[in-house]
Amino acid sequence: MQITHGALLKPAAAHKSENLSGTIRIPGDKSISHRSFMFGGLASGQTRITGLLEGEDVLATGMAMQAMGAHIRKEQDTWIIDGVGNGCLLEPEASLDFGNAGTGVRLTIGLVGTYAFTATFTGDASLSKRPMGRVLDPLRLMGVQVTAQEGDRLPVTLRGPRIANPISYRVPMASAQVKSAVLLAGLNAPGTTTVIEEVMTRDHTEKMLAGFGAQLSVETDNDGVRTIALQGQGKLTGQEIDVPGDPSSTAFPLVAALLVPGSDITIENVLVNPTRTGLVTTLLEMGADIQITNLRLAGGEDVADLVVRHSELKGVSVPPERAPSMIDEYPALAVAAAFAQGETVMQGLEELRVKESDRLSAVAEGLKLNGVDCDEGKASLSVRGVPGGKGLGAVSEGAAVKTHLDHRIAMSFLVMGLASERSITVDDASIIATSFPEFMDMMAGFGARITSKQEAA
Repeated sequence: MQITHGALLKPAAAHKSENLSGTIRIPGDKSISHRSFMFGGLASGQTRITGLLEGEDVLATGMAMQAMGAHIRKEQDTWIIDGVGNGCLLEPEASLDFGNAGTGVRLTIGLVGTYAFTATFTGDASLSKRPMGRVLDPLRLMGVQVTAQEGDRLPVTLRGPRIANPISYRVPMASAQVKSAVLLAGLNAPGTTTVIEEVMTRDHTEKMLAGFGAQLSVETDNDGVRTIALQGQGKLTGQEIDVPGDPSSTAFPLVAALLVPGSDITIENVLVNPTRTGLVTTLLEMGADIQITNLRLAGGEDVADLVVRHSELKGVSVPPERAPSMIDEYPALAVAAAFAQGETVMQGLEELRVKESDRLSAVAEGLKLNGVDCDEGKASLSVRGVPGGKGLGAVSEGAAVKTHLDHRIAMSFLVMGLASERSITVDDASIIATSFPEFMDMMAGFGARITSKQEAA
């Protein structure tokens, strides 16, 4: 496994396109792919994974698990992992470099923290700005010694206790990463580790841990507060996993088809877990022509195919409580809103401030650069759309959207350029490889006109 993402910026431009058509199978879900490498590396016996997302973020997690004793190899389309057994990770000989992978580093910090050894976590410039305190605070309660940069940022060094304290932890924000980090820390602690979340977040960790054999219970009270109790130091056993398609990656071809006139595409094998379908729910409210077909269960998860056709959209108000089910999809939604009749108001977006970039600010800046009337609030974004994209696109010659090392900003504005009157340039398309390496080829296969800046000149 090698990560090749370099420091050189590779600009790209998207141009007005028409009649996007075709059928694709979306790459594997990023959240489930990270966890597949982690749980497979930790479990006893062999885990076989098909459909894994082979982006740089996920491969970084795989390399970290290899550094702690798991044996990982790929044979044709299947990743095969011989795990170490729960409680048997080895102390890594060098720092664990997670590149741009926020999910990978936060979950692995949780997993490793309760081991009685020392481990150091590093990342790229973008990841090193992101807050880690949210996962380090519960680890401190479990007896983990933490050395970190100012503001609990990377590099972070953990020294685990001889025996960790199991804790009961109420998650202070709606975060699947924090919930998961605490549960993973509890795998190597005696007794019961309990996590309480007031707002339900994506539940892949709970589902997959149960699938690997962890003793785990989930109870939801009348107010929707979930209590997850995990029995520590149990046995995990290797599994067969077919990773369903990533709804966050689906967002880009989905929105492109809605916006580009004459489009009709089918996206197969999409994860439609109810904790991940906020974008589709919102687009349907906006008048999108999206048919959910062939709904089925795969590996305990809901999966379906989506048939998407060009649609005239109208502005809506997106409630703050929907944010956890679509937090990574707001950049794509903002682009859709730029072409809708009327105003779209998105609230509850404070989490976007601490993503790969200040994603809320980056979206607002990119929209304004391309002629969109929008207002950025502390935790909100209001977009007033222009049906048909008349007048949208680069306001000044040569203006490029700053991606801030954020793959979702890059893809969102390339999608916007497919339906805008004028072309849209992003300052870097190489970062897309962190989550969706197939994006450029897939979009070209639909008929999208995206060129490298050198070709566009």
